[in-house]
Amino acid sequence: MIVRTLKESENTKRHTVSPDGNWESNRLLLKDDNMGFSFHITTIYKGADFGMHYQHHLESVYCIAGEGEVETLADNIKYAIKPGTVYILDKHDKHTLRAFSELTLACVFNPPLLGTEVHNKNGAYELHSAPVTSE
Repeated sequence: MIVRTLKESENTKRHTVSPDGNWESNRLLLKDDNMGFSFHITTIYKGADFGMHYQHHLESVYCIAGEGEVETLADNIKYAIKPGTVYILDKHDKHTLRAFSELTLACVFNPPLLGTEVHNKNGAYELHSAPVTSE
């Protein structure tokens, strides 16, 4: 059994801050935990407005606190994000996330992250394990 606390992770290598100043993430479950996915509690700072395109990962995001929106760029549809909302990037969706207030999000990635990843120039995390398909 693995037991960790959010507070403990804040002072370890599992705590990652984006170089662009948009977010910080406590990565509670990572690839080396051998669960097949990773689990993070991520804070998106108020006013953040940035694009992402997880070309190699599928992600599910649950909003714990705060308000914002996610916009899918293929069709320019905007979805409100507030506590209790889940959005699932099941097709490697290119999207923009906007934080109207500080957002606290629970995120799951498949394949799992190693823990040190930050977004590359395309808004993606680099692939460090076998790719997934949405089929």
